[in-house]
Amino acid sequence: QVQLVESGGGLVQAGGSLRLSCAASGPTFSTMGWFRQAPGKEREFIAAITDSAGSTGYADSVKGRFTISRDNAKNTVYLQMNSLKPEDTAVYYCTARTVGIIGRYTGAYSYWGQGTQVTVSS
Repeated sequence: QVQLVESGGGLVQAGGSLRLSCAASGPTFSTMGWFRQAPGKEREFIAAITDSAGSTGYADSVKGRFTISRDNAKNTVYLQMNSLKPEDTAVYYCTARTVGIIGRYTGAYSYWGQGTQVTVSS
């Protein structure tokens, strides 16, 4: 049974940092990533990383502030979030697919975690 379990969300002041983790059980996924969804908004792509080449992709809104990484031995993906802004407030979802190409829309991914809340206060 495939499970993606996120952790590391919480409340932080603007300018602060958080590190999200997502541990996957089941197969080793070729691509793992993060999306987020703020109240009243659609779920949006944040970042993704492939396993073989370690290729990464980021949304323009987080480029230079967020860093995605993964530990293939642990089947875990991380999202280091620095210089957080109030507009980063959202539920962050871990996602995975067995295709080794970064996708930037929700339909590209087959597996999702339950989400973890990130709240950035001003």
